[in-house]
Parts: sequence; C-alpha cells; structure tokens
Amino acid sequence: MMDPEMESKEDKRKMPKVTKVKNKMPAPVQITAEQLLREAKERELELLPPPPKQKISDPEELQAYRLRQRKMFEDEIRRNRTQMINWIKYAQWEESTKEIQRARSVYERALDVDHRNITVWLKYAEMEMRMRQINHARNIWDRAVTVLPRANQFWYKYTYMEEMLGNIAGCRQVFERWMEWEPEEQAWHSFINFELRYKELDRARMIYERFVIIQPEVKNWIKYAKFEEKNSYINSSRSIYERAVEYFGEDNMDEKLIIAFAKFEEGQKEHERARVIYKYALDHLPKDKCQEIYKNYTVHEKKFGSRTAIEDVIVSKRRFQYEEEVKSNSLNYDAWFDYLRLLEDDGNVEQIRDTYERAIANVPPAQEKRLWRRYIYLWINYALYEELETEDMDKTREVYKACLDIIPHKKFTFAKIWLLFAQFELRQKNLVNARKVMGVAIGKCPKNKLFRGYIDMELQLREFERCRILYEKFLEFVPENCTTWMKYAELETILGDVERARAIFELAIAQTKLDMPEVLWKAYIDFEIEHEEFNNTRNLYKRLLQRTQHVKVWISYAQFERTTGEPEYVKNTRRIYQEAASALRTSEEKEERLMILESWQAFEAEHGDVESQGRVERLMPQKVKKRRKIQTDDGSDAGWEEYYDYIFPDETSAQPNLKLLAMAKKWKQTQEQTETEQTQEQTETDRHDDESHDQQNMDTEAD
Repeated sequence: MMDPEMESKEDKRKMPKVTKVKNKMPAPVQITAEQLLREAKERELELLPPPPKQKISDPEELQAYRLRQRKMFEDEIRRNRTQMINWIKYAQWEESTKEIQRARSVYERALDVDHRNITVWLKYAEMEMRMRQINHARNIWDRAVTVLPRANQFWYKYTYMEEMLGNIAGCRQVFERWMEWEPEEQAWHSFINFELRYKELDRARMIYERFVIIQPEVKNWIKYAKFEEKNSYINSSRSIYERAVEYFGEDNMDEKLIIAFAKFEEGQKEHERARVIYKYALDHLPKDKCQEIYKNYTVHEKKFGSRTAIEDVIVSKRRFQYEEEVKSNSLNYDAWFDYLRLLEDDGNVEQIRDTYERAIANVPPAQEKRLWRRYIYLWINYALYEELETEDMDKTREVYKACLDIIPHKKFTFAKIWLLFAQFELRQKNLVNARKVMGVAIGKCPKNKLFRGYIDMELQLREFERCRILYEKFLEFVPENCTTWMKYAELETILGDVERARAIFELAIAQTKLDMPEVLWKAYIDFEIEHEEFNNTRNLYKRLLQRTQHVKVWISYAQFERTTGEPEYVKNTRRIYQEAASALRTSEEKEERLMILESWQAFEAEHGDVESQGRVERLMPQKVKKRRKIQTDDGSDAGWEEYYDYIFPDETSAQPNLKLLAMAKKWKQTQEQTETEQTQEQTETDRHDDESHDQQNMDTEAD
C-alpha cells in the first residue's frame, strides 16, 4: 500500500496551481450578460442539428412515443408551472393525437394555475369549437366572461359563435349580459349593428337610448340622430338634436353638435331653422369656440342667404377681436396691420382714417432703428391708401410730411420714405417738389441709397448734367466706394465721352482708401481692352504690378497679351511669364510660384517649341512630403502632421537634401537589383543540384 503522506503529496502535485489575481480593479470596458448572449446567437454557438425523423410501425411503439412525449411535457411543466406556453403546447399535442379528454384535462389544469390568462381560455374554447362541441364551448365562454368580464375578446367571440350557430336569442342574451358591464363604445355599436342586421330598429333605438345615457358624449348623440335620419325618422332625429342641446346646456356646449344640427336642418331645406341655430351658437358660445361655426355659417349664407348680413356679422366679430388685441398691446403693429386690412375691405373711409391715426400715434418707445422698421410701414400704407383708394393727393402729401417730421434724422433715417415721397411728386408731375424732397434728404441724412435713387430718377429724366453733379457729390461723401466710381465711368462711356471716363478711372485708382480696389482695376482694364487701347492696358498692368505682385495679376496680364492678336504676342507673353517667375522667386507662397509656372507650361505646350518647353520644365519644383509639429492654441504639442512642400531648383539650401534623397533612392534601387540577381543565381544552383541528384539515383537503379 502507498503511504498516506505520499498520496497527499501526489494529490497536491496533481492539483492545478491557482493563480492569484493581481489587479482587482474593474475592466475599462464592461461586458454584460446580454452582450455575451447576443454574440453567442450571432455566432450560432449552440446550434443543434434537428432530431432525426422516426416512423411508428406498431401500437406498442406508438404508445411508447406518447409516453415519452407526455413525460417530456410533464417535465417541462414541472420545471416551470407558470409558463403557459408549455401548457398550450401540451394541450395542442394531445388534440393532434385525438385525445380530447386529455387535452381538456391539460387546459383545466392550466386554468387552475392561472385562471386569468386570456390566451388559455381562447385556445380552450377554440379547440371545443373545432371539435364541434358546442355545449362545451358555450360552457367555457360562460366561465370566461364570468371570470374576466372586462376582456372584450371573450364577448366578441362568444357572440360571434352564437350568431353563426343561428342562436339569435342566445346571442342577444349574451349582448345584454355584456352591456350590463357598461363596456366601451365599440361594444355598443356591435350590439346595434347586430340588431340592424335582423331589422330590429326598435331594439336598436332602445340600445341607443341606453348608450347616450351611459356614455353621454357629443359624437354619440350625433350618431344617434344620424341613425334616425338614415332610417327616415326626421322628427325623431330633430328631437334627439334638441334633447342633446338641452342636455349639454350653454356651459358645456360643443360646436360640433351645433354644426351637425344646423347641417341636418340644411339637408331638410329648413334654412331658417339652420340660421337660428347658428345665431344661437354665436350669441351663447365663447368667442374662441366659434371659429368653425363662423366658417359653416358663412358657407350656408353664401348658398342660401344674404351675403351682406353674414359679412357684417363676421366683420364685427373680427373687429372686436382686433380691438381687444390692440388694447392689450398697442405696440403690436402686426395686429394693427390686420385690423386695417379688415377695415379696408369693409370700405368705411372715415373709420379707416381714424384707425390709421390711432395706429401711427403709437410711436416706438426708443430711438432705435430696429424698433421703428415695422412702425414706418404703417405710415407707408397710410400714404398709399390715401393716394390709391381715396385719391386725396393733399392728404397723401400731408402724411408723407408728417412721417418725415417724426423720424429722428440725426440718429437714423429711412431712405424708402424719401424715395416714395419723391416718386409721388413725380406721379403728380411736380418735378420741382420731387427734386426738393431729394435735395433735403441728401442734405439732412446723406445715404448711398438716397444718392442712387436720386441719380436713377435723373437718369430716367435724361438730365445727364444733373447726374454728373450728383455723382460728384456722392463721391465727395463716400470716395472709397468703388461701385460709384464704376457707375460714373459707365455713364460717361454710354454718353460717348471716353476721355472723361478715363479721367474718372484715374481719379478712382488714385484714392488712398478703396473698399474693392481689385474690382475697380479690373473695370478700368476691361474698359481699355473694350476700346482696344492695348498700350494703355499694358501701362495699367505695369502700374498695378508696382502695387501688388499677386499671381492672378501676372496670369491676367499674360492672358491679355495672348488675346491681343498682335504679331509678337507669343514673345510678349513669354516675356511676361519670365518676369513673373523672376518676381515671384522671393515669394514665401510657393503655391503662387507654382501656379505661374504651370500657367507658363500650359502656354508653352500650346505655342512653344521643345527648347522653350524644356526651359520651363527645368524651373518646375519637386514635390516632397514633410512632417511638422502641431501645436494647440495654448502652446501644447498635439502630434505631427504630414504636408507637401515644393523645392525649386534655385533653392541652394535644399540642394544637399535633394542630393541625399537622390542617392538614397539610387542605393535602394541597387540593393533591389542585387537581391534579384542573387535569387536568380540561387534558383539556378538548386536546379543543377536537383538534376545531378536525379542522375545519381538513375545510375543506382541501373546497377
């Protein structure tokens, strides 16, 4: 026998060594049980093959199969009695084997476990109906509706079964039992439709009477009345509407009931009754609940009544609403606009003027232009109304003057008012007053829009001398505005005075401060090109290049030379590109230098020869990938980034690096070539060795 101490040592030696957990902190990414199950399902780790099919050949084998199945179902139920799906599967299997008594027993046992499970009751009753056991099914439905009277599925299926069996009295009795529980609306409609299917109108009427008392909603009263109307009981339908109006009273009245009642009377050609109903509602209902009633009342009157009367009602109602709005907030200018639009449609001139005066009396509380924008449109609408509707020109002029007097022109102004006033005077053929208005406007508060409006007015009148004077005043006011200079020169060009236009351009580019100088220079250059003054154009480009060495200017200069069509345009263009490349050599923006070279290269590809193309090719830079540090706003390092740099041939500081890169590239190519040759030699040697080895084997076999 083995010594016990030896056995214990051997057991200890066989026991695996338990590793100690060094880090007991939670993992940074937690894995839940749900995630593990989902991954297992995705990978189908527990996918089992289907069980093999078996054929039963004798009664003993069938009995054994049934015993196994029942044992399996009983085990499943024993493990979890509350899982109703196991009971249902068990009962359905027993039903499939024609063991109805056993299936009933299973369902009864399931109901003992959970008698409030709707699915079990439904499956149980459906099984009995499939087996045509009507009394059994009826018994089950009685038990079900007794235990769960609020489960509407039982009642629906119970009544459907009785009706399909032709047991109309029994079906009616079930409905009556159901209605005692005061179910939802759809149940009552099912009962009513059942009675209507068998032409029992009196019974359906009695059900409706109970229904509207138990669930007294407006829609139910309307359905009851429409039911009577559909069956041609007009007096009864009218009586129901009247009872409904009396039932809800003035405090709980609903506009849907009023509209339905009025449409019913309209359908019966009782238009006076409908009109009385609408008026009753408008007088007794709150104003915020009458919107739909107003719409329907208007439609009714347009069809059958006096349009003037209904429009008066609607206008008075809306006028009352707008009065309430402007009283609550007199600075709500949108409400004033709507109110005035309503009154203008009505056409009472005195009332409209009075309302305009009340509206413009509400001056904004602060002298800030944003607060005055909507307010000024009240004055504009007032003046346009006086001019277009009442055609009172003196009153219109007074409105414009009063508006201009109230605006604080020292702080801000509205050019629209001045221009509208001047245009009004022009329409009245009063040119003197129109010019006086614009003169006062420019004198009090000179603005770009006022100058442009005044100039446009004089242009339309063909007063070009006045336009010149206005342009001069305008440029004295804003000499940095390039658009004004260009418009002035354009005017002189149209008038045919080219020298004057050129002088204007010269004055413009001589200004020390301009808002868009590049646009002005381009306009001047285009002006000279249009008049085919190529020498002047070249001088302009040279003067512009003295101010800026931008690459787009050089490219534009070169393209101009290409389009002149002169005999030596190729030579001149090449000279410009050479000057541009020399001028941009010291530029820190290498992309600009590359742009001019690429443009030059494209030109030489089209117009040059091999020598000129090679000359440009030698000037092209080499594209090199580099790295640089990234720093955040606070100065800390944020890593590295790669970028492309361009190294030009004339950059002497970068030449050693280029030579080093070229040597490294050449060395790498040499190394790759050497490795390829060595591989080929090794392959050849192995092939010779294999051939000699095969020859020795053949000699040995021959011996």
